Amino acid sequence: MSQGTANAIIAGASGLVGDELLHQLLGHPHFQTVYSLSRHELPFHSNKLVQIIHPELRITSWEDSDLTPTIGFICLGTTKKQAGSNKALESVDLHLVKEVATTMHLLGVKHIVVISSLFASRYSPSHYLRCKGKMERALKKIGFDHCVFVRPGPLKGERVKPRKDELLVQSIFKLLRPIAIGPLAHLNPIPAEDVARAMLELALLAEDNVLSKVTIISGKALFPDPLEHQTD
Repeated sequence: MSQGTANAIIAGASGLVGDELLHQLLGHPHFQTVYSLSRHELPFHSNKLVQIIHPELRITSWEDSDLTPTIGFICLGTTKKQAGSNKALESVDLHLVKEVATTMHLLGVKHIVVISSLFASRYSPSHYLRCKGKMERALKKIGFDHCVFVRPGPLKGERVKPRKDELLVQSIFKLLRPIAIGPLAHLNPIPAEDVARAMLELALLAEDNVLSKVTIISGKALFPDPLEHQTD
């Protein structure tokens, strides 16, 4: 891995995991340029960072002289409460993610790492999990060399606007952690910085052609050392 040779693009850097990931990308010696695709300007200052701002996360112009990003990260997502309806949630978690991924592929991204959700499945009775499953299926068809999905459990971290559902889940699992063994260990709340770290490391493995064409990493496997978070 050479120093300062890779260029990356990230969508969703204003979110909990995206914010952590952007910090890590800007501080990593492997990355020369990091493009951030967002709706609003981010409070970041770095010679590596190029901000692309559009209310619908579109890239309307690209110069031949612009460096080609070969690694892409998508940290987009919402909840039904935030979106207002199942249809609005689907427009973000499925359609917007697919559009952004397609744009990244057209720019030259070969390896993409995307936040999904634990238990994502297009056959799930949950609309939210069904959207995540459909999103994964759609992105697999775009044509990336490597498509990586991370499926974290409940997230820990400080949001500008805390989500009550996440806070509730975190408080519940503080009580249940002593018995969170086997499959339940996937539900242990995970710090956003650990998810971001895993996404960055997986991107580098994809770039080195170590991963399969499609890779899914879930729950406890996203912790720095999964053995530390098992009680069985």
